[in-house]
Amino acid sequence: MRIIFIRHGDPDYQNDALTEKGIREAKLLSERVAKWDNITQFYCSPLGRAQQTASYSLEKMGREAITYEWLKEFSYFIDDPVTGRHGVPWDFMPEYWTKIPQMYEKDGWKETAVYRSNPELLPAYEEVCEGLDNLLASYGYKRHNNYYLTKPKETDTCDITGNNQDTIVIFCHLGITCMMMSHLLGISPALLLHGFYLAPTSVTVLASEERRNDSAYFRVQVMGDTAHLTQGGEPISAAGYFTDVFQG
Repeated sequence: MRIIFIRHGDPDYQNDALTEKGIREAKLLSERVAKWDNITQFYCSPLGRAQQTASYSLEKMGREAITYEWLKEFSYFIDDPVTGRHGVPWDFMPEYWTKIPQMYEKDGWKETAVYRSNPELLPAYEEVCEGLDNLLASYGYKRHNNYYLTKPKETDTCDITGNNQDTIVIFCHLGITCMMMSHLLGISPALLLHGFYLAPTSVTVLASEERRNDSAYFRVQVMGDTAHLTQGGEPISAAGYFTDVFQG
């Protein structure tokens, strides 16, 4: 099985929509998505910038997306201990978060003061994990500890052709993608939020490795790919980033 996460286009956050640049990005993205055969289902965040991004691909393919509320951006605001910024629960200064050992731990990050400062944050994370697990369960993947159980196959070991061939596409946001990937990979979201960048309309692909007949683990194949932008002559946006984006 494949899970494809797509971040929305260059955002106009004030109006929860796309900028003119974001519209150009989403149109180039739609040309890429239209070439993907056998997409089982599309899913989308309820927020306007994700819906607008998805609309160009869905229209080109004659498809519709299922919208889930839990796919909205993970905007459970905190007060930044260093800058005083009241906003999304990431973009912390490195001298703050890197000195907290729990930030590097799969579950330890949940015990940090900053992530416990908003009482809605941790329950929301659990809701996201439950929503994702329920979605994967509908495709035959049942969460078990830190991996997934699948329906037993005919042989004890499987080659690539024996894997589930379902592919789902999820149009959403940078933060919520990192939260979902932290659950799938079993790592702290702080590492993803601070160590990786997902540009607007970037494509991230995880696929299930099913080397035994009844278990699976999702592994990253591609993260933050923007080939459709470079090929289309559209600069990669730095929205959500704090340095220049490589345009090669």
